[in-house]
Amino acid sequence: MKLKDLLDTNIAEFREYPFLYYKEKTFTNVETKQYADQLASGLRNLGIAKGDRVMVCMPNCPEVLFSYQGITRAGATIVPVMFTLHPKELHYIARNSGAKAVITSSAVRSNVEKSLEGLTVKPLLIVVDLPSDDRAKNFYDVFAPTKAHIINDGNADDTAVILYTSGTTGSPKGVLLTHKNLYSNAENSAKHNETERGTTLGVLPLAHVYGLTVSNICYLTGSSIVIFSSFDTKEVFKAIETYKVKTFSAVPAMIHALVSFPQADQYNTSSLESVGSGSAPLPIALLHAFEQKFGAKVYEGYGLSEAAPVVTAHRKGIEIKPGSVGIPIPGVELKIVDENGEEVSPGEVGELIVRGENVTPGYYQNIEETSRVLKNSWLFTGDMARIDDEGYVYIVDRKKDLIIRGGFNVYPRDVEEILTAHHQVVEAAVVGVPDERMGEEMVACVVKKPETEVTEEELIIYCQDHLAKNKTPRRIVFLEALPRNGIGKILKTHLRKHASEIVIKP
Repeated sequence: MKLKDLLDTNIAEFREYPFLYYKEKTFTNVETKQYADQLASGLRNLGIAKGDRVMVCMPNCPEVLFSYQGITRAGATIVPVMFTLHPKELHYIARNSGAKAVITSSAVRSNVEKSLEGLTVKPLLIVVDLPSDDRAKNFYDVFAPTKAHIINDGNADDTAVILYTSGTTGSPKGVLLTHKNLYSNAENSAKHNETERGTTLGVLPLAHVYGLTVSNICYLTGSSIVIFSSFDTKEVFKAIETYKVKTFSAVPAMIHALVSFPQADQYNTSSLESVGSGSAPLPIALLHAFEQKFGAKVYEGYGLSEAAPVVTAHRKGIEIKPGSVGIPIPGVELKIVDENGEEVSPGEVGELIVRGENVTPGYYQNIEETSRVLKNSWLFTGDMARIDDEGYVYIVDRKKDLIIRGGFNVYPRDVEEILTAHHQVVEAAVVGVPDERMGEEMVACVVKKPETEVTEEELIIYCQDHLAKNKTPRRIVFLEALPRNGIGKILKTHLRKHASEIVIKP
């Protein structure tokens, strides 16, 4: 099945119903198809051909989903891009992908225009909320009659999306995702979670792979989405109450905001049964706080762009093991291997590798990186993990985040869990910095709770009371907030740079 078929099948099975809620507007599934078909015809009239790349870069709004369906119906390839990126990052993606058009909004038009400077061939600029001018076309002005230009050839193994990674360790890599990758992952995620028809919240960026998956699952299940252009805690509570939301997907930073919201008790959240958490590790203390406050489960899961994205998740009917990211979803095979690629015993830490129809065929125009991560159909994730004797997966850390202190491996997450359990700590991230004597030293970056006076010395002693000495941070750095990317992942590259500027005395 191709991405366009998701919407066609949705309409055939569920008939017309309210599909998207955005501010005061409502759009049905049938209207979504009509807009997508007209956009597809318009793109073809503008010279967008089969296989051409079209960037979509704007905050969440209905036009993002109209664009995705319109681009795929025109036979082109979707390039979703986080609107928060710097113009230099946008420039790289536009140049590397060879984008023929960019669909954006007034919120980021200036940055997008800057990013297109210096390109040999500038893509067409389409703006969803401004009138056409001499530099850009209005989104709705592009629409054309749907009698022609809808592409029906191709197959499920064709590239549907090129999703660029965050690029925190260098230039972003374009992850190729086929129609089969995305469809199979959405179908198996819905099956794993026994997803029921209902209304969910679109608080995650639709430009992120999981945002794509959420919308695809809604097509499959006949569900609706309340779209948020930015995460607004009060509006989220209002939407849960208004639409009797049973479940939605979030990242730990959002879950923390919901727990901390002082007016939470003013809203009826009794419909809420669960929240799916991914993208970054969820502190165990936060999981318990959410469940206690709202009487709803937190189903932590794990995925990555190269796996389209879901690999494991908790679900209804199985034990929730705090600290675990659950069990593999249907259709996904995984194992833990050592440095030689040999499978390790249950409970041992090694690199998590994944296989299935959801796994990317590789990176766009990057054979070297493709051959590094794909070996004999297995995706080497770069994540260190262990599996218990019941098949539950525990992500220990990113392979690149491992700290080797005095010859001993230290996994930052072990230390972070201890620090976030402290009653005066909101969140913590531990990084390694070069050290002449130990090879690497540990620095913990900590956000304190407001109006608390905990000191560096107190937290170091606290860690020593709970951890072996070689796992205790040498320094504690207090920050107002931890740097994050658009989907809530902590930018440890930034923290390492900041921490390395701190003098660590032997």
